[in-house]
Amino acid sequence: MSVVEDMSNVESQANVVQHVVVRFAGDSGDGMQLTGNNFTQATAIYGNDLSTYPDFPAEIRAPIGSTFGVSAFQICFGSEDVTTAGDQVDVLVAMNPAALITNLKDLVVGGLVIVDSDTFTDRNLTRAGYKSNPLEDGALDAYRLLAIDITKQVVEVVKPHGLSHKFAVRCKNMWTLGLTMWLFDRSRDAAIQGLRTKFAHLPEIAEANVEALNAGHTYGETAELPTGIEVYKVPPADVAPGLYRNTTGTEAMAYGLIAGGQLAELPIVFASYPITPASGLLHTLSTQKQFDVVTFQAEDEIAAVCTALGASFAGSLGVTSSSGPGISLKGEAISLACATELPLIVINTQRGGPSTGLPTKTEQSDLNQALFGRHADTSLPVISASTPSDCFDVAIEAVRIATKFRTPVLILSDGYIANASQPWRVPDFNDYESFPVKFEEEPTGFSPANRDPETLARVWAKPGTKGLEHRIGGIEKSFETGDISYDPDNHQKMTDVRKAKIDGIAKYIPQQDVVIGRGSGKLAVVGWGSTYGAIYQGVKRCREEGLDVSHIQVRHLWPLPSNLGDLLSKFDSILVPEMNTGQFVEVIRSRFLIDAQRINKVSGQPFKIKEIEEAIKAQLESLK
Repeated sequence: MSVVEDMSNVESQANVVQHVVVRFAGDSGDGMQLTGNNFTQATAIYGNDLSTYPDFPAEIRAPIGSTFGVSAFQICFGSEDVTTAGDQVDVLVAMNPAALITNLKDLVVGGLVIVDSDTFTDRNLTRAGYKSNPLEDGALDAYRLLAIDITKQVVEVVKPHGLSHKFAVRCKNMWTLGLTMWLFDRSRDAAIQGLRTKFAHLPEIAEANVEALNAGHTYGETAELPTGIEVYKVPPADVAPGLYRNTTGTEAMAYGLIAGGQLAELPIVFASYPITPASGLLHTLSTQKQFDVVTFQAEDEIAAVCTALGASFAGSLGVTSSSGPGISLKGEAISLACATELPLIVINTQRGGPSTGLPTKTEQSDLNQALFGRHADTSLPVISASTPSDCFDVAIEAVRIATKFRTPVLILSDGYIANASQPWRVPDFNDYESFPVKFEEEPTGFSPANRDPETLARVWAKPGTKGLEHRIGGIEKSFETGDISYDPDNHQKMTDVRKAKIDGIAKYIPQQDVVIGRGSGKLAVVGWGSTYGAIYQGVKRCREEGLDVSHIQVRHLWPLPSNLGDLLSKFDSILVPEMNTGQFVEVIRSRFLIDAQRINKVSGQPFKIKEIEEAIKAQLESLK
């Protein structure tokens, strides 16, 4: 039952619903991300399952009141499993006309819209593209409108704290947060504590925000609100017992890298150059020096990856990160890592492209670059993360493969995963099997060309180790001695060996399984990366209607799991949703000669569950 349907029951004082989608929207300076994060924290503490989607403007500081400067934060929370931030919005909090006009299309008919009426001035209306005031002309008659003079109320309530008008107005996001917390019966305690911690050096700012928060909550309690606007409850989710924390993909990726370093017993050197939306990894890891992590902000992308590769040569685990344009710049050094056969972790947090493109929006269009974007016949392992919490295990897996096979590994994340958050059951680190690296230490018979006969991994010797002096580089080396060689037969052999090493990784990764449904049938929906949540819910809902459909989510994109082809062949049809024009579907077609079908979206926004459902039903209908 949706929020809109349930809230129509005006006779109950506290309506009970199974899930809700709330979106906070306003100028990039209105603090919508802070508001959303505070509400998310309160919701996680309450015990709901949740998924969030912060949607940032691309401009650093767009003109106030402009539509392209709108910042939004969406959260879906409920008493059942939540894997996306939701399709349509049940409650929209719009701080100005620009936020209203850009987000109203996503609000369900009959949904609740809360606006700051003080911002609906002639100037702001014109700037947003309104010809008349939607609060007065009937444009919002299809929704339940709660228009409040929030700015005026905030200025009045914080007046005792002596703030200037400019700083007083900045508290209105907390007033709105207080009202929303009342509406959903959330506790304010964590938000109050967080404000006092955040502004510990500015106590007057902290207390003014706390006052605004409480005032918004009190308004909900005491005001005579329109019929149909009451407190309603979303029961806590039934989850496995354990220690939980709310985490973003960026945080989970950082902790996974740290965990991987600990399991490999290697120090980590993280060298990066800032780029949206990948910069958060550098910020997070820079605070974790106690785990033998060194972070370095380089002067450019090339310097960053070369620093990381140099760290690996010296006996640490080199890690670098970027987005599509930066990965292009790193390309030569990544190929050098393949040639020298050194471990290196490369993280690509994908964004909309090409070039600068849509730097704050999400996309999956760097798959071809990841699989094929190097010189000559040079392949490397590529793995993808499906959810924010999945980033933890993916990072560990990347470290395991990189150190075991002496190869760079490319992790594909994206802006949606990196910035979104979800509850994460913190794992017991003792449950993870360690894979300590063994450096070459015996001088007798040593050659940098020596290989493990099973994995084909080249030996890893720390430079400066007595008796193990050696050199490696980008020029082709002799298979037998490691010396420079221009022999054509040798180059053929080295190319074949390097390829065989990467192909052989398929024997050391898990077999592909099915997320939901049977291992055979009419239709399998195959996803990778952040399409997981929408596919999961779409398949789940279709199966509840009795449709024969299964969900397969591929983590290891290269090499592919050894049983993937056999698994796909057991279905009458394959459907591949991607946030690109169809890259993985082409891999499936060429690799397994399967006529897989595609559903593509390149709008900078993640898939909606409804889009997956409609595609599933259309595909099943075509099979009749």
